[in-house]
Amino acid sequence: MIDLKKIQNVDIDYLTHIISTDRYDEEIFKTADEIRRKYVGEEVHLRGIIEFSNYCTQHCLYCGLRAENKNLARYRMSPEEIIERAKLIAQLGIKTIVLQSGEDPYYTTEMMCEIIQQIKKLDVAITLSLGERTFEEYRIWKELGADRYLMRHETASPQLYAKLHPGDSLENRKAHLYELKRLGYETGAGFMVGLPGQTPYDLALDLVFLKELDADMIGIGPFIPNPDTPLKDATGGDLQTTLRMIALARIVVPTANIPATTALGSINPLGRQYGLKYGANVIMPNLTPNPYRPNYSLYPGKICLFERDTACVECTKHMIKSVGLIVGEGYGYRKKTESLAEPVKK
Repeated sequence: MIDLKKIQNVDIDYLTHIISTDRYDEEIFKTADEIRRKYVGEEVHLRGIIEFSNYCTQHCLYCGLRAENKNLARYRMSPEEIIERAKLIAQLGIKTIVLQSGEDPYYTTEMMCEIIQQIKKLDVAITLSLGERTFEEYRIWKELGADRYLMRHETASPQLYAKLHPGDSLENRKAHLYELKRLGYETGAGFMVGLPGQTPYDLALDLVFLKELDADMIGIGPFIPNPDTPLKDATGGDLQTTLRMIALARIVVPTANIPATTALGSINPLGRQYGLKYGANVIMPNLTPNPYRPNYSLYPGKICLFERDTACVECTKHMIKSVGLIVGEGYGYRKKTESLAEPVKK
């Protein structure tokens, strides 16, 4: 049997052990499902994503948007296009708009202010996912009504982080996440599973960090090698280990909102359904308009690139119901329930 208390208190040695084997998976998955039902219920929240720019100034070794990728057709949506797309998403009954892009300085503080102000008129929650911006920008956008900020830490191993992110450090990424938390954003972190050189201990560090941050949102997906990156020949992450990490994240941070990611569905046709059964409670349909949508190519084989918007949303709702869960109709804020676990001692 798994030692639930050791998982909840992020015992690093114990986590490393249970991550390194599939021997405990059945019990981990069952426990995660029970904890999800107890702490966040049976609702699955929809978040409509607008990937509004695939320009990026960064050089991350795993990402298809990296600045050095010359094989990518770059695009930027105008503020008017972004706002019109947000209106459509709101009309579809989705109560959260996710504004996601590469790290693109073309979108100035003022441009984002106008976009946020216009979208807030639609009676929706706004999640920003723009990478590392200035602390002052975070403050301004929060005051204008941005509700959440998603910025995955990708790996909590300082050495692995430095290898994958030339010129950047894990401590810098953590500083941004802690500032977002201090400003009152619902703050999202998360990581990839199956990175080259990643160990079970590294994955255990990810869970320790999620607990330490008290992450409001946790995005976990398999690493999928992109042919236009330096890691094109790497193996990539597997479904089972990724599901194990989603389940453990649910146990470690019981009230967090955890998506069954698009990447899960990209490596297995039932990947997102498994994610929902093993602890996830969010689905993020991609509602970027075409012709832009296929060019936000973080990794190859991405699903849902050419469906009509209404069909995509209906398909997502059907998927949620197919695993016995309920389509949420609210804003999907994190439930303010006391955690199962004891606080981490720093």
